[in-house]
Amino acid sequence: MATPMDLLRSNLSRVRIPEPTNRIYKQECCVSFDTPRSEGGLYIDMTTFLAFGKEYVGWNYEKTGNPVYLHIKQTKKPVPEDRPSKKPTLLAIGVDGGFDNNETEYEESYSIVILPAHVALPFPSVELPEKVRLAVDAVLIAEGAERKEQVAAWVADKKQVSAYAMNLQQIDNGVTIPPSGWKCARCDQTENLWLNLTDGMILCGRRNWDGTGGNNHAVEHYKETGYPLAVKLGTITADLEGADVFSYPEDESVLDPHLAQHLAFFGIDFSALQKTEMTTAEKELDQNTNFDWNRIQESGKELEPLYGPGYTGLVNLGNSCYLAATMQVVFSTQSFCSRYFVNQSLKAAFERAPADPTIDLNMQLVKLAHGLLSGKYSVPAMKEEDNADSAKDKQEGIPPRMFKTVIAASHPEFSTMRQQDALEFFLHFLDQVERSNGGNPELDPSRSFKFGIEDRILCPSGRVAYNKRLDYILSLNIPLHEATNKEELKAFDKLKAERASEGKAPSNDEIVRPRVPLEACLASFSAPEEVQDFYSTALKAKTTAIKTAGLTSFPDYLVLHMRKFVMEAGWVPKKLDVYIDVPDIIDISHMRSKGLQPGEELLPEVPEDAAESNKLMANEEIVAQLVSMGFNHLHCEKAAIRTSNAGVEEAMNWLLSHMDDADINDPISEDAGNQGNALSNVDQAQVDTLISFGFQEDIARKALKASGGDIEKATDWIFSNPDASASSDMDIAPSSSASNPSDASLPDGAGKYRLMGLVSHMGTSTHCGHYVAHIDKDGKWAIFNDKKVGVSKNPPKDMGYLYFFERLNS
Repeated sequence: MATPMDLLRSNLSRVRIPEPTNRIYKQECCVSFDTPRSEGGLYIDMTTFLAFGKEYVGWNYEKTGNPVYLHIKQTKKPVPEDRPSKKPTLLAIGVDGGFDNNETEYEESYSIVILPAHVALPFPSVELPEKVRLAVDAVLIAEGAERKEQVAAWVADKKQVSAYAMNLQQIDNGVTIPPSGWKCARCDQTENLWLNLTDGMILCGRRNWDGTGGNNHAVEHYKETGYPLAVKLGTITADLEGADVFSYPEDESVLDPHLAQHLAFFGIDFSALQKTEMTTAEKELDQNTNFDWNRIQESGKELEPLYGPGYTGLVNLGNSCYLAATMQVVFSTQSFCSRYFVNQSLKAAFERAPADPTIDLNMQLVKLAHGLLSGKYSVPAMKEEDNADSAKDKQEGIPPRMFKTVIAASHPEFSTMRQQDALEFFLHFLDQVERSNGGNPELDPSRSFKFGIEDRILCPSGRVAYNKRLDYILSLNIPLHEATNKEELKAFDKLKAERASEGKAPSNDEIVRPRVPLEACLASFSAPEEVQDFYSTALKAKTTAIKTAGLTSFPDYLVLHMRKFVMEAGWVPKKLDVYIDVPDIIDISHMRSKGLQPGEELLPEVPEDAAESNKLMANEEIVAQLVSMGFNHLHCEKAAIRTSNAGVEEAMNWLLSHMDDADINDPISEDAGNQGNALSNVDQAQVDTLISFGFQEDIARKALKASGGDIEKATDWIFSNPDASASSDMDIAPSSSASNPSDASLPDGAGKYRLMGLVSHMGTSTHCGHYVAHIDKDGKWAIFNDKKVGVSKNPPKDMGYLYFFERLNS
């Protein structure tokens, strides 16, 4: 009978010594959320370096025939009761000076295991073949792929030197700043004060989203004067690098290499000053250190934990709450639950997966579904065996690292540790799911969210045109004029004015927010709107048409997006501080589009001569200026057309980024000048993202066209062209079923829906703050805040950012 060592020697050819470029998984099973701390430990395939839990390592052997594994098992170390808790000094996790999670420490044990008999040999051991010892040592020393893919150190971006600091102009107006006793020049604020480094004005900082902070006087002063830099009083000490300098035009904290000189201009001896205020980064650190769960949600009620299938929390990987909140709601739908949990086992998904299951979206969705819905990982966390009471209200949750890596592969922003927009992530996620199920639309769960929208254009001639498109979300404006508490709002405005005259702000208890019924938001979607400069093929002239919208199908799950982020005058983004009164049951049957009605006459098709006359031509002035700079005339014409004649700068930017295009010297095609076609060919998901920022759809389409489909550049284009309008390009021809998206195969039914979940957001922007999900599970509302899961005693139904409704079939 062969000995364990003989078995190992006979399989040495299946043992590989990892190269530096190999990805080594040793912290998490690739088909489950088992770790070295799990009861069975973790098995690393010494051929592929993939990791498997005890229940799943046999599947890998059956699929690959790889027999040799490194088994890693972690067991708890006893922790001294008097271990001190260190206060962090850096906004970071897992680095010196960062957050101390006070996690239990573990010790690791290793062995070599040979399948299928699970024969084990101890490691380390001098008796093991040298190749095995070298291979295992390389695995243990190497940084795990999980670690590489998730930056464990969460550190604020390094501050850059401000472009405005080098040649800052300072006004000698006789101002001398005292070493203490400061007060805002426009109100009574004595904290959060900023010294403008141009004119020496001392003014209070911005008001926070929750009502705290200053009265915005410092930023208002910048808008009035354009003076760019300010330093926070109370943060100036002998260590000038620690001073909080803010650049308004650059909209971030910066370094001022000449700060000593700029302070001396106003008589400030920085070496004598003491620190009395927190910097912006320290405030952020303090808010993270003292995360006030009760203040953010549920009005301070104590959380009653929930455990079991469907109540598994998701570990925050670093600003990943947008992903956690969205996926909790998604996997509460029947369509995704069936596709990736009920009808697909982990083993079936693994057998169908490619050689590396960590990069397969289907495998990672099945893994995530089973992790969330099986209940296996939804158990109370026990940090100390003898201190069960302190841990009874917590669960460890599961970290969606591999899923995040796969879903972010085609979207660079989601692969970062920065906060993201939950709406943008939801749309990207559904797009990836649709692509992965492209060959089997009947299996595609994303279809349960998809529906058709039809726009009806009524021309003054009495004729109509219909245009169809498909979407996953219904994005709704919030008509503040429809607020139901107008009298209370008037009284609050009066109180706010009184407080302002006293240099104060209303307390949180005194703040009154508009209450707008959801019905009013839905009505605004269907309400008629004017389309200026509409080219009528019946009148053969530009005129004003009336557009109305309706749904051609009702999805299984209706997602409503509330446009809480809007643009104020001067293109300043603002979050609407508003409540939406959302009923548990809604009926949108009246929103169904009826299509072409008896007696209606379609607008005639666009004649070729009319199409030719409406073709966008290059602006001669733009072309001439570009040619004078030395650019080719044909290239200049293309640039002007491709940027919709937006301006010389936009055209030049397009030129510089397309000089190497293979078709740059080709003649201008007819489609190049057909702006209507160009506007209709942009990615609808990108249009929806810009709409969510508060931009009009026609402007969003034109901006995306001018920027080549880059959302960030499109946003800059809109800000740079505040008077831009795409209405002149909306020469909508009558649609035909052949040229429009087909919604015949989409789910459809009655228009009555039940509220089943919502994602709420706290913060001044969708790219900062915090996302939380509330879900109705079997008639009982639950709150999902990353890995915290509990009973929701007072779900904030009026504070949602995304509302998820399930269609009632009865």
